[in-house]
Amino acid sequence: MEYASSAETTEQRAKRYQRARLRLSLCDLGLSVAFVLALLFAGWSVALRDFAWQRADNDWMAVLIYALLLGACSKLLSFPLDFYSSYTLEHRYGLSNRKPSDWWKDFAKSLLIGAAFGLGAIEILYYTLRRFPDNWWLLCWAFFALFSILMANLAPVLLFPLFYKFRPLTDEALKNRLVELSRRAGARVKGVMEWKLSAKSKKANAALIGLGNTRRIILADNLLNQYSPEEIEAILAHELAHHVHNHIWKGIGFQLALSLAAFAFADQALQHWGTYFGYRNIADFANFPLLLMVSMVLSLMALPIANAFSRRNERQADEFALRMISDISPFISSMKKLANQNLADRQPHPLIEFLFHSHPSIEKRIRRAEQFHRAA
Repeated sequence: MEYASSAETTEQRAKRYQRARLRLSLCDLGLSVAFVLALLFAGWSVALRDFAWQRADNDWMAVLIYALLLGACSKLLSFPLDFYSSYTLEHRYGLSNRKPSDWWKDFAKSLLIGAAFGLGAIEILYYTLRRFPDNWWLLCWAFFALFSILMANLAPVLLFPLFYKFRPLTDEALKNRLVELSRRAGARVKGVMEWKLSAKSKKANAALIGLGNTRRIILADNLLNQYSPEEIEAILAHELAHHVHNHIWKGIGFQLALSLAAFAFADQALQHWGTYFGYRNIADFANFPLLLMVSMVLSLMALPIANAFSRRNERQADEFALRMISDISPFISSMKKLANQNLADRQPHPLIEFLFHSHPSIEKRIRRAEQFHRAA
């Protein structure tokens, strides 16, 4: 664990932690870009394709071998940064309770789930390219849209329990209070669950997850143990606002619009640049790095827009929460406590906030709450 010097404030320590996370994210991005460029321009992808075809007698098996090799290379390349950012750094700043064995178990689960979804997606992608070369991008986008909506509904009951333990909240008074808040907000919930986050982290969080029949409130045990009922109510009021204002569906819509543009640009890239890189035809799976590059470029271009959209939603959720609670003091105190506990940078550089932050800074949120109170 990394201890702060006697002269270092929590805010200064949080800034160091967040700078370290940003540097790691940028290094990971640079590594990913370099890997994709090497696959494209050094001929690695074509070599992997030829190797796969030497050991396969049909399209499905060739794609499978190629995808497994490509995924293994990518994971080996990114593993040191993944381990450092998710285990070493968190322990260094005293934010993690994970034992090494716990980290490896979660890593294995993530790897298997990612491989299952990734391999399935690549097989569907290249089957569609083989069968429908003119309209593949639209069909793949439709599949992606359906899958995104399905996972938004099912992930809370299928995937989250693989990594965390949940149990019904035993504090009946708090449960009734939060259910009543949900009723007043117009967001029906199927249950209130205690989220055993302390087994892995010292951070605190709360969320309203799922859609329709899978919508439920989850409260980290760290939150339950260290925050007052009024503070928890203020935090949940913010989360309820995302459902009341349909932010989840708006976010899915934004993601689907971006993915439609990505698929359309990918189709053009395959048609115009495929021969330059030595691909046999549009369904040649050696062109997968070209698809990745298009996706990465568009994602980076859209990142400031996506974050601005998210910050707008967060401001709207804060305003809703402040109208739902009788006193703004618990909202402000919970913001300060969460910032300290999670080592959030309360006042990042404006450019960093504009480019990389999906939430307004803590200081801005507190100032807006104070302005809301004065205007009320």
